[in-house]
Amino acid sequence: MAKRKVPEIKLKDYISGSSEEKRKFADDLYVGLKEYGFIILTDHNVNTGLLDKAYSMLKTFYALPEDIKKSYISPSGKGQRGYTPFGEEHAKDSDVHDLKEFWHVGRQVSENHAFKKYYPDNIWPDKDVAEFREVFTTLYNDLNAAGVALLTALSEKLDVPENYFKDMVHDGNSILRLLHYPPIKEGTDPRCIRAAAHEDINLITLLVAATSSGLQLKDRDGTWLNVDTDANNLIVDAGDMLARICNDVIPSTTHRVINTPEAGNSSRYSMPFFMHPHPEAMLTCIPSCRGEGEKYAPISSHDFLMQRLKEIGLTK
Repeated sequence: MAKRKVPEIKLKDYISGSSEEKRKFADDLYVGLKEYGFIILTDHNVNTGLLDKAYSMLKTFYALPEDIKKSYISPSGKGQRGYTPFGEEHAKDSDVHDLKEFWHVGRQVSENHAFKKYYPDNIWPDKDVAEFREVFTTLYNDLNAAGVALLTALSEKLDVPENYFKDMVHDGNSILRLLHYPPIKEGTDPRCIRAAAHEDINLITLLVAATSSGLQLKDRDGTWLNVDTDANNLIVDAGDMLARICNDVIPSTTHRVINTPEAGNSSRYSMPFFMHPHPEAMLTCIPSCRGEGEKYAPISSHDFLMQRLKEIGLTK
């Protein structure tokens, strides 16, 4: 029996394709997320030169001395914006930390914006990494646009208005995470891996293909599939918020980053974009997914996020 492979679809088919191509894209996206939890997105709108430059900047930043990196920890709390040191985050219900450090770029809004109370200011290492702000602001916006297109394509399959998701994520609390998995040192707790098995909190995640292998998803039959693709493709997965409003019709998919044989002497860099609703959006069961009854009570996206951040050690 042939091993299952994560499906690939072309975003340009939805953005500029014929009615038939748009419909097929939506069908393939829905089936891919429902049956696998992941799809691989090719021919997208994110400039590949920008991705190359972004990865080069990550290598520059993470090579800085620890005291310089720690000077960019957010005063608003760990994991909110800027730098989060190695060993701070763990998977839900895990007793050991993940082997990673990361940087968060979030939504920037004006001082008088209704959501300003939820969104800390971004932090930028302007004096240490030139053009960091410009490159990652552009990447944030490009990935956000791709995410809006994907969610809009899902709306017809879930029998909701075309703007249902677009309105939900307008000025949303989406996060671009800039990850570094350092070489694994001798003596590391053998229970620790680069990213323990987990589900993402948000609606969907758009993951720029990492610089090395290690990503695995848990297939619906419980087996682990390697998720490897060309460097310029995007890997898209369904998160807990989407699963919740879909009543698990589209389940959130468990995935992990394992310690590959080369992990002892090489870094791994990765850039996931976590697509979130705005903080006051209600996560309520979509009528077409109700079936025999709603599994989850309505909750605001902000309250759900805070609940989950506490579970993974990024807030008290």
